[in-house]
Amino acid sequence: MGSQPERTGVCAPVAARAASADQQSIRPLGAMSASATGKPLLGLRGRLIAIASRGIPFVDRRSSTMTQKDTAAPSDRRRGSGVKLVYDLLRNQILDLDLPPGSIIDEIQLAERFGMSRTPIREALVRLAAEGLIDTLPNRSTMVSNIDFPNLHTFFDALTLMYRVTTRLAGQFRQRDDLQHIRSAQQRFALAVAAGDEGAMIATNRDFHVAIAEAGRNPYYLALFSRLLDEGRRILRMYYYPGFQPENPHPYILEHEALIAAVEAQDIDLCDKLARRHADEIVARIQAMIARDMRQDIAL
Repeated sequence: MGSQPERTGVCAPVAARAASADQQSIRPLGAMSASATGKPLLGLRGRLIAIASRGIPFVDRRSSTMTQKDTAAPSDRRRGSGVKLVYDLLRNQILDLDLPPGSIIDEIQLAERFGMSRTPIREALVRLAAEGLIDTLPNRSTMVSNIDFPNLHTFFDALTLMYRVTTRLAGQFRQRDDLQHIRSAQQRFALAVAAGDEGAMIATNRDFHVAIAEAGRNPYYLALFSRLLDEGRRILRMYYYPGFQPENPHPYILEHEALIAAVEAQDIDLCDKLARRHADEIVARIQAMIARDMRQDIAL
């Protein structure tokens, strides 16, 4: 247990540098010292601070993840906008019957069409499936959902109820600004009727009744009614507006004007009566179109 043996095989200058390095390593991280050239020497923490201050993302090699949060944000935003683009386009094509019920939706073709990966395509399809607009088949393919004719009476029941409830609430809670919004929607609907544009009539009719629902100030009824009106677009396109006949003044416009007058007068009972009559007329016309006799009398 005597004195330590001297190092062998290490020259004095090398040993001196090793000792200096040992002293440097036990300083607080980020501490600076001057080198022989006068340039600052940074510890590990100091180097990271310098990197962060220059806005350069640092990669922790132990986890291989970016420690600068903002670096992932642009790609997330791009993916989010891609999802919305695909969702909005497919939804409108489905509701306008550009993609008829039963149409197959190919993820690969959509990805190639939009120039994006399949991830945002799948996210858009998940949203459409949640709204009942598409179905996923057992073989994992996707198709536009068919109209549920056996349960169509339940749709009519919910639709009629929402017409009545939202119009009643609008008569009770409407404000002056609400009336302006409703009248603006009615003007757009009247222009569509005058032009005989079925697609525009369906869209502006939806906007008119949504404006009334907004005046009722119940977000839950508004959300449900908006969804019912959107789901009904396919039915209206197939069975309601094909029988459109131009008239002046047109009954559609007169019915809407009567609703506006009742809401403005805040006559809740009249709002309910007119909304019920409006819904009954729509349901009766759709039922008549579905059940119409299209047989041909062919001599055999």
